[in-house]
Amino acid sequence: EVRVGGKLVDLTGVEFNLLWLLASRAGDVVTRDELYAEALGARYDGLDRGADIHVSRLRRKVTDAGLDANEIKSIRGTGYLLARR
Repeated sequence: EVRVGGKLVDLTGVEFNLLWLLASRAGDVVTRDELYAEALGARYDGLDRGADIHVSRLRRKVTDAGLDANEIKSIRGTGYLLARR
């Protein structure tokens, strides 16, 4: 279950896995290879943008619930980072 400011956020299983991974490594960059392996259970081929779509949807859902849009940062050419509070 994910809540932002007490508000329940409805996430898919993949979105939850992505958020869990990013939160467990808050402040550190999580590479696309790691996102695919640990959250999606697949191997990143260097071209697939599937994780980006999932992160985009995750970001939209948590920002709609009140999280600052800059909390989940895209690190160009590398992956993503959940900012530490």
